[in-house]
Amino acid sequence: MSKDIYLKSCNTDDAKLWPYFQDGLRRIDYVLTYNVQMPQSTHKQSSKSCLCCRFKREPKIPPAHEDPELAAQEQRLDYHADDQRLRREEFEENLREMGLEMEKEEGTKLPGVGFLKIHAPWDVLCREAEFMKLKMPTTKIYKVSQGSSIVEKVNMFLQKVTAPLQPKVGENQTENEKHLSYPFSREKQHLMYLILVLSLQILYEQWASYSIFYKYQPIGLVRKYFGEKVGLYFAWLGVYTQMLIPAAIVGVIVFLYGCATVDNNIPSMEVCDERNNITMCPMCDRACSYWKLVTACGTARASHLFDNAATVFFAIFMALWATMFMEHWKRRQMRLNYVWDMTSFEDGEVKNVKLTCRDRMPAYMTIITMMIFVTLAIVFGVVLYRVSIMTALHMSSTPTFRTNIRATVKTTAAIINLIIIIIMDEVYGAIARWLTIMEVPKTDKSFEERLIFKTFILKFANAFTPIVYLAFFRVKSLCFTLQCAHAGCLMELCIQLCITMLGKQLIQNNLFEIGVPKLKKMLRQRKIDKNHQEELNRTLHRHEKDHFLGPFVGLNPEYMEMIIQFGMVTLFVASFPLAPLFALLNNVIEIRLDAKKFVTELRRPIAVRAKDIGIWYTLLRGISKVAVIVNAFVISFTSDFIPRLVYQHMYSPDGTLHGFVNHTLSYFNVSHFQPGTEPMVPMHLGYKVDVCRYKDYRDPPWSDTPYEFSREFWAILAARLAFVIVFQNVVMLMSDFVDWLIPDIPKDISIQIHKERNLVVELFMKQERGKKYRNTVRDPSPQPLRSRPSSQA
Repeated sequence: MSKDIYLKSCNTDDAKLWPYFQDGLRRIDYVLTYNVQMPQSTHKQSSKSCLCCRFKREPKIPPAHEDPELAAQEQRLDYHADDQRLRREEFEENLREMGLEMEKEEGTKLPGVGFLKIHAPWDVLCREAEFMKLKMPTTKIYKVSQGSSIVEKVNMFLQKVTAPLQPKVGENQTENEKHLSYPFSREKQHLMYLILVLSLQILYEQWASYSIFYKYQPIGLVRKYFGEKVGLYFAWLGVYTQMLIPAAIVGVIVFLYGCATVDNNIPSMEVCDERNNITMCPMCDRACSYWKLVTACGTARASHLFDNAATVFFAIFMALWATMFMEHWKRRQMRLNYVWDMTSFEDGEVKNVKLTCRDRMPAYMTIITMMIFVTLAIVFGVVLYRVSIMTALHMSSTPTFRTNIRATVKTTAAIINLIIIIIMDEVYGAIARWLTIMEVPKTDKSFEERLIFKTFILKFANAFTPIVYLAFFRVKSLCFTLQCAHAGCLMELCIQLCITMLGKQLIQNNLFEIGVPKLKKMLRQRKIDKNHQEELNRTLHRHEKDHFLGPFVGLNPEYMEMIIQFGMVTLFVASFPLAPLFALLNNVIEIRLDAKKFVTELRRPIAVRAKDIGIWYTLLRGISKVAVIVNAFVISFTSDFIPRLVYQHMYSPDGTLHGFVNHTLSYFNVSHFQPGTEPMVPMHLGYKVDVCRYKDYRDPPWSDTPYEFSREFWAILAARLAFVIVFQNVVMLMSDFVDWLIPDIPKDISIQIHKERNLVVELFMKQERGKKYRNTVRDPSPQPLRSRPSSQA
């Protein structure tokens, strides 16, 4: 577009929409704020005179009645303020050399705050646009083919169906039309299309409102106002939320299947049958006594809701779902790159300078050592808490405390873990930043990638250490205190995962994102006198009001919470099939919450161009691959799926699960208790106990090898390892096949890119021919031939 059109589109009489300099002509394009610590008179000196004064100033002699330490401190603060002012003036001088125009405003309405208003002239914008190879839409519009007639009819049908879900942004042109794009050139300004200015009010009404949670996001407007990097984040979040819908539906079906079959589950029926009269060994030393297996009836029935035949199917489905999600996002990202004219965009940042192992060793050794100690501390703390609380509840004389001991210990331990996770997340974030600063990366991109990687490792270990402990490291030995319930560790794993996931989403993600920004805004506003606050609200300009908004700290926290959630949805989904449903409900709110935060609570970030989500995609692929292995081990070693399968096909006399509970319990002679570990109240059940039972596969005390692993144990272990190998290879093979089957670039996009290039060439050739023809008509007189210098080559 031309300069006249640009000025015409910007020069409007609405002062609220377009703030200007004092002359009323130059528009404010950018505003910088700084603290004004010195009196107004001290800022009137030039940069050169201030520099001279800094080195020629005589030291002040404090009066006799003044404290020398206070005087020295004030002098240091004075030099510090001078140094900041000199740096700022040097920065402003560099901006002037680039051609930018500036205007200062210090302490007029907000005391202690200065504003530097910047205007970018048209020539500067043209120069930078050519330097950045910024693509602009041309005046040429062409029709985008939708492929075959069948595909076109399907697309038209989908557009009619999803029409009520589309936001009313007023710019929704049909997907069959697109402007040709070409790198901006000052010589071809007449070919460029006019760029309209966006209104923040449209984003607030059609994007940042909770009442339209069911509608699609106006990603095009988000990208135009906040830049490609922010637009890609919200586009990725939208795709992730959409893909959670089928996962949530299948998860609910699996859960309902468990509810429908719980009354027909033979193992839980045997546990709840009082006629079996099975006496279990104490769950702790001294304080605990013998107990009846029938008291675990509720836990056995609840475990079947998550540990049933549909668990394996759901684990396979979620592995394929993760692959489908990654492939769908790659295609969606490529389509956005085409629509946003980012297909040929290349990051102009210099390549990262690779550090040697000697350079990386201090920071990474610190991380590894810290993770080891923190992991051991958390595991030890959980074990110590469980043992101590369980012992205390058993020793209590109050009947209320002695009932549901296991459920109480599980729930309280999960809540304590949640509190520790929330606190340590903030600590780990600060440590990761400190370690990254120590490495001194050469570029901003390198700094961001290393910071993301370290923060991900620390926060991932922090969130999943308690879950991994419950899933794989619960000791199953003669130490009955550390054993899982009879129905297996899957129920405890489900409780831990549920409380951690819901707690992080409700407290850390939503409550903190709403409460903390509002609290900081209130603290910033308290610095202003309340008597003048209402008057200032009426007289302040837009940039002065935006000063009270929170600073934009980047997209890393937003991505990080979603990556941790993705890990909880995929890694241990075999133990908690309702995880996708809770994630879906959270993300529906999260999209609008983040939108409202960007529109109303944060200062507008600097628009950054990007064509992908960067290192986050690599982390997502890594989690999806690890999820296959983790779910294989969860099904094999944490649940009772493999023991039930082995018993039904190898040891059951009638091919059913009748007798499975008795088969999983071993015998223990109570006379073999070590001194000081036997129950203090051996007659708690009203009769003398000679032999008790515990959950494990070991030889009975009357055999030749008492308490050694039995033959059944080794058979089940072999079956578990075989299942892990088969499950992992089959699921990964299916995932790789899906990855190969779905192309990364949609076919219609690749065709349109090639077609657009040809159309752009034809457009400019036509314009050049028309330009030569017009020049010939205007000046028909023949021109003398110029002699060409001879060439020696």
